[in-house]
Amino acid sequence: MIENGPCRITKKAVNHNPKHMLPVVDWLSDVPQTGDEGDLVEVQFKNTRKGYYHNNLGLPLEKGVKVVVEANPGVDLGEVVLTGRLVPVQIKKNHINTERYEIRNVLRVATDEDLARAAEAHQKEQETMIKSRQLAKSLGLEMKIGDVEYQGDGSKAIFYYIADGRVDFRQLIKVYAETFRIRIEMKQIGARQEAGRIGGTGPCGRELCCSTWMTQFTSVGTNAARIQNISLNPQKLAGQCAKLKCCLNYEVPIYEEAVKKLPSRNVPLETKDATYYFFSSDPLADQVTYSTDQRRPANLETISTARARDIIEMNRRGEKPLNLGGKQSAVAIVEVDYQNVVGQDDLTRFDKKKNKNNNNGNRGNRHNDRRNNQRRSHEKGGSSRAD
Repeated sequence: MIENGPCRITKKAVNHNPKHMLPVVDWLSDVPQTGDEGDLVEVQFKNTRKGYYHNNLGLPLEKGVKVVVEANPGVDLGEVVLTGRLVPVQIKKNHINTERYEIRNVLRVATDEDLARAAEAHQKEQETMIKSRQLAKSLGLEMKIGDVEYQGDGSKAIFYYIADGRVDFRQLIKVYAETFRIRIEMKQIGARQEAGRIGGTGPCGRELCCSTWMTQFTSVGTNAARIQNISLNPQKLAGQCAKLKCCLNYEVPIYEEAVKKLPSRNVPLETKDATYYFFSSDPLADQVTYSTDQRRPANLETISTARARDIIEMNRRGEKPLNLGGKQSAVAIVEVDYQNVVGQDDLTRFDKKKNKNNNNGNRGNRHNDRRNNQRRSHEKGGSSRAD
């Protein structure tokens, strides 16, 4: 590998602010720290690349501080995203083997000179990415260079690529080293990481979860859709990464708990008029729908899970209810018109209000007539007494 020469330092330091990073929530930030917090810190670089380092110098580090850390080779510049007692928890959560993982040291808090050198290196990333894509295409490799990240001192670059299968990029590395005259590191990323890096708006109208608040990616299977009775439509279940949407996992635990209360699908319900087979269920509504045909919907009956269990228990005793329904299975269905909750769409609402005003006016007119009649009779009686 060929290393480049010393980098020219600009006078104005420009902070490199990486976007679309998977954030870390320090929920102990407001809790008073104790003396045995350890010296480990979590440092985040461009995109989602993170590392763990020893603060053996006792530097006053907190979230958001730019630091210079050891790298292989040279040094790198990143941002502290987590300190204190949560760092070992994060290491365990990410399944990092500390015996094999080399934990390097934090060298210093980044100076203006360090920030300027890093900014100069990061300015080359866009041009390098475009050139690297052309070189990969010229070699006929089935891969896509998604992003390029220069190390803080400019001596090394990480090329993030996406590929469906294995790629032999040994020749590509030689071409990159000769073209860019830096140390090369190839790192494969998945489609989810690529979507989180680019960002965008989901079908819900909000920014993608992977580019805003998610801290790590978890696998999503089709079983999550089956548990929630969601139609297995790839066009609706796939996100912008062409993988299953991460939000399919959000409500799975609730559905799994509700499914446990449902009766077995393989047990038919025997009644005196017919035999009913399981057709569908609504776990959150605690309802089950049965059909008289085992293969197609016929004479569908929706009952509560409690009623279904009662019938199953009666069948075990050799008894059969008169029908599938019953007082115990009566389900009150209240249809709510969400478009006209308070009657604002009623065409006669103004007439009712007008009639009410007319009634008040008529009531007032009758009261005034009564007072006038009393006044006239009083005056008439007074004049007769005067006579």
